[in-house]
Amino acid sequence: MSKSTEDTGAFELPDDLPGDQFEDDAFEEPDLDDDSADFDSEAESNAGAETEADEDTATPAIRQALDQITMRLQQNGGTGVQSLEDIEGPGNVVGAGAIAEPLGDELVPPGEAALGVFTVEQTDEESLRRSLFDDMSVRAASDDSFPVVPITTGVIDAEAHRFRIRPAPGGVSVGHPRITAGTLGCLVRDRRRLYILSNNHVLANSNNAKVGDMLLQPGPADGGRDPRDRIAMLQKWVKIDFTGKKNYVDCALGWTSPRLVRRELVCIYRGRRRFFRVSRRPANPVVGKLVGKSGRTTQLTAGRVISTNATIRVNFGGGRVGVFTDQMAVRGNGSRPFSAGGDSGSLIWNWDRQRQPVGLLFAGGGGITFGNKINRVLRALNVQLYT
Repeated sequence: MSKSTEDTGAFELPDDLPGDQFEDDAFEEPDLDDDSADFDSEAESNAGAETEADEDTATPAIRQALDQITMRLQQNGGTGVQSLEDIEGPGNVVGAGAIAEPLGDELVPPGEAALGVFTVEQTDEESLRRSLFDDMSVRAASDDSFPVVPITTGVIDAEAHRFRIRPAPGGVSVGHPRITAGTLGCLVRDRRRLYILSNNHVLANSNNAKVGDMLLQPGPADGGRDPRDRIAMLQKWVKIDFTGKKNYVDCALGWTSPRLVRRELVCIYRGRRRFFRVSRRPANPVVGKLVGKSGRTTQLTAGRVISTNATIRVNFGGGRVGVFTDQMAVRGNGSRPFSAGGDSGSLIWNWDRQRQPVGLLFAGGGGITFGNKINRVLRALNVQLYT
C-alpha cells in the first residue's frame, strides 16, 4: 500500500485470483435433502472462547478503568433494551476500549493510548468524566491528565439480517430461515468436514436454533427459500449469554459440500464480480492497521483498527442484551462506513499483500464496527481457516 493511497483514504482492489480446486482434501458431505439426519455437534459455551489476550498499548490505569467499566456493563447487561430514561449517566455508556488513533479533532499522542468510551448519545468530556467517576467508580476519570475520549455510537446493535451464487464465495448473503440475512464470512474445516463461518445471530438465530437446521444462500430477506437455496446445515455455534456474563465471540458453523462453495471472497468492481483470496494464517488485530472486509450490504470496504480490547453492550432485539469483551473496533476509511446492517459475519482481514484474517464482524453503531478476534473464534469452534 503506497503512502499516497493511505493518505487520500482510497484503497486498492485486492488482486483478482483464479478459483482453485479443493486439492486432494476429502470431506464428508452433508445430505441437504434430509431434514431428519442425526448430528453429533451442539452449542458450545462462550466461556470456551476465553484465551490469553494479545498485547496492547493500554497503560495500567486504562486497563484498570476498562475492568471497572466491564464490571458495570456486566451488571447492566441483562436488563434488556434501554428506556429513554436510562440513556443518561451510566446508561449512556455502552462500551469502552483503549484507542491510539485520532478521532475527529481528538488527537492521541503517538505511542500513547486513551480511554475511548462508546456512548448512546453525544456527551462532552467533562460530563462523561463525572459519570465515569460517580456511576462507574472509575477514579482515574477525576484526573484531567487521564486521557478520556467520548465516542458516540448510539445503541450498539447486532448488524441486521442480495444475489444467489454457486459455488458460493465469502462475502455473500446467507442466513438461517428464521432471520433476515447476514454474511457468509469464509470457509473453515476440521479433520472431516468443511464449514461456512458466520455469526451465531446469522446462522443460529441468536441461540434459537437446533443442530441440523438448513441454512440458505441468499438469506431469506434476499429471496432465499427452503429447500431451493440450501447451502449448509447448522452444525455448531457458541451460545451467547444474555444474563450479563462475559461473551467473547458471536460465531457459528454450517456443514457444507465443496460442490456448493468456493474458497475465495467476492466483491463488485466496476459492475463485475471479482474474486480474491485471503491468507490461511490468522493474526491478531493491531491498532492503526488498515483492514478490509467484503460483506452482503456494503460490499468491499476499508477501515482502521482503533481498539483491540473493547468491551461493549450489544442489543440483539427482543430485550436481549449481551456484554462482549476483548473485541476489536474499526472506523471506516474516509467518509464511507466500514459496515452496515446485513454485513454481520463478514471476515475482517489486514489490507496488505498477506491479507491475514483478524476478525469476524458482528456489530456496529455510529460509524464504528466491532468484531470478534478471529483467533478466539477458531479456538472456540476448534476449526482452521480454509481460505
